[in-house]
Amino acid sequence: FQKINFENGADIMVINTCSVTENANRECRMIVRRALQKNPESFIAIIGCYAQLKPEEISCIEGVDLVLGATEKFNLPNYLNDFSKKENTEIHSCTIGDSNIFTPAYSFGDRKRTFLKVQDGCNYPCTYCTIPLARGASRSATIDEIVRQVEEISSKGSKEIVLTGVNIGDFGIYDGLTEKHESTFYDLIKKLDTIRNIERFRISSIEPNLLKDEIIEFVSSSERFAPHFHLPLQSGSDKILGLMRRRYKRDLYTDRVSLIKKIMPHACIGVDVIVGFPGETENDFLETYNFLNELDISYLHVFTYSERENTEAFTFPNVVNYSERKKRNKMLRILSEKKRQNFYRSNLGKQFTVLFEDDSHDGYMHGHTENYIKVRMPYDSSLINTPVQVFLEKFDGSLCVNALPLINQIIE
Repeated sequence: FQKINFENGADIMVINTCSVTENANRECRMIVRRALQKNPESFIAIIGCYAQLKPEEISCIEGVDLVLGATEKFNLPNYLNDFSKKENTEIHSCTIGDSNIFTPAYSFGDRKRTFLKVQDGCNYPCTYCTIPLARGASRSATIDEIVRQVEEISSKGSKEIVLTGVNIGDFGIYDGLTEKHESTFYDLIKKLDTIRNIERFRISSIEPNLLKDEIIEFVSSSERFAPHFHLPLQSGSDKILGLMRRRYKRDLYTDRVSLIKKIMPHACIGVDVIVGFPGETENDFLETYNFLNELDISYLHVFTYSERENTEAFTFPNVVNYSERKKRNKMLRILSEKKRQNFYRSNLGKQFTVLFEDDSHDGYMHGHTENYIKVRMPYDSSLINTPVQVFLEKFDGSLCVNALPLINQIIE
């Protein structure tokens, strides 16, 4: 197999699907149509969460040849023997209760940053979420298994690893049932911090109730873990958090942000928030808006609530008009941009370390500081994937901060 550009019309097209929102489902159908326009004879395989939740629905999309659910997707090569178009779609999707095996995986090839899965599944029954239905119960690798993956990634030249999972703070459950390691997520990051060939680790989204003091304090003193946290909030209203069945209230969230900023003032904090949840009044939304406006955070990921079948919230009354949902989404996106710009400006004149990517746009190269500020500098191929100390010089309100290399720029 050889990977080629989508536009070139591949013999095999594999579409890995999300199903968090209705838009993800629509996008899958759109990509199938686009793929067949490029090559009407493309063998189309649909894998992932949407394939797990609604395999029969996907099989009705014209041109789809193969559907593999959450577990079967890891066996994809076993099904790629005959690339001819199928008269009837072939479906392999086990019941989600059987998805209790952890399969290690990491990204590689297109990025200098590698995403390493350390955990899968979720035991949290949030009323709006299909992820437990699509991915099964929480389960994870052992620390020894993850260390082997990190060493393998390091041997391929990657300098930055992002630890990912569905609910990574729940790391320690082994098989999705009841067996647990004696280790925790805190134990994992302490071990990874000793691996010297990786320049930088990032922690992806972690539930605020699972982000313990010891984790925050460890990151603040770590040589390799970046001062960058992404904490899902979803709502700044305790009433809505209760309807969502989240496992915290806004006071706990405030405590997490306050502790991070107290010991790491330069830390970047991203926030997930959902607007338009059933029962969210104008006052509830303004409570969320004002709460976020007052918090010392760096950016928002804003999601418009989307009804999902087989979730408890699907039947909730007091549905918010869709135009109102869009209006609230826009307000928070504007707030997010203000937060990001303020965060960037607050770091001007300071020194950071950047890992530059292998790109060139208008004579500039780009990368991120340890606290996730996107910077640009005149292109120099010798600095690609190399830790470079820079001085943040100027920000004009764009997506990047202009940086200047220090005299002794390359860190040995």
